[in-house]
Amino acid sequence: MVNHALTNLSLRVKLRRVADLLFFTNLALSCEGVFLCRNDRETMNIVITGSVAYDYLMTFPGYFRDHFLPEKLDSISLSFLVETLNRRRGGVAPNIAYTLALLGERPHIMATVGEDFEEYRTWLEAKGIDTSGMQVVPGVFTASFFCNTDRSNAQIASFYPGAMSYAARLSFSDLKGPAPDLAVISPNDPEAMKQYVVECQEMSIPYLYDIGQQIVRLGPADIKIGIEGAHALFVNDYEYSLVEKVTGMKGQDILKHVKLLVVTRGEHGATIYTSDSEVNVPVVPPKRIADPTGVGDAFRGGFLAGYSHGWDWQTCGQMGALAATYCLEQEGTQSHNYTPAEFVARYREHFDDQGLLNALS
Repeated sequence: MVNHALTNLSLRVKLRRVADLLFFTNLALSCEGVFLCRNDRETMNIVITGSVAYDYLMTFPGYFRDHFLPEKLDSISLSFLVETLNRRRGGVAPNIAYTLALLGERPHIMATVGEDFEEYRTWLEAKGIDTSGMQVVPGVFTASFFCNTDRSNAQIASFYPGAMSYAARLSFSDLKGPAPDLAVISPNDPEAMKQYVVECQEMSIPYLYDIGQQIVRLGPADIKIGIEGAHALFVNDYEYSLVEKVTGMKGQDILKHVKLLVVTRGEHGATIYTSDSEVNVPVVPPKRIADPTGVGDAFRGGFLAGYSHGWDWQTCGQMGALAATYCLEQEGTQSHNYTPAEFVARYREHFDDQGLLNALS
């Protein structure tokens, strides 16, 4: 039985790879080595799965440490009178989609949300994001993150998964219209992530595997199955080390399965690995540093915007780097804003696109 299951999985992966090859060969058609511009192509149908959440951020004008009694840690009873409270739109899926939309794409989100989501939906639609795949779960709230930060930047936080716990109710087979050109499987309810991996493999949908913080919730076997059927793997450098540790797979092992491995390294930029190349992408210097939250999601959105045009890895990585810097300069994961023309002008202050980005403006 086990061997039979592994054989079926291997067959699904091989079929998916054939579909990948055909799709990305067509995508990369060019004239004299220059990839087709936006005016000559349809927008890539990208479906993004992942968390959708509200972030409730508070500040305490003192120090938490002053209120903890070592001899009373077994009976803590504390309440902090906060100075400020901000509610921000968040979640990995909308964060990635937001940057994609800023750069002219029309991404789709597939996720479960709560009864308090309607204002968020209206805002996303106004930004050019398709929310038709976002299903409201009656009687529950949208996932919420509550974080109280003191004067030393110490934090006390809680996360309520809410509607995210129902994400496995959704299926790629239920989506209306043509099958996605690319799926993004980002941090979400663990059972839903495992389900989406299987569905993408069975339906021959190329997918970007972005496991993020759910590495600690998914078993080694689940992570290996996700990687072995993926078109691309995106991780930060710490997550990359965790993947190696829990799966025993090194970079060269991963690249036997994925077409693309992208490792982001904070202030040290990012590295893009393929079976025959390694591309190092520097950061774009920020004008100010306001909030690092969501920077990785913005990088993915910028990268995918270039990817949807069929551009080279260097350009895709540089677009991701600039998108990340825009996010870093603002407070909140969806507070940055720019026109495609502004993005192109700033890109050209640091990189030479040889005219490719004319397709954005």
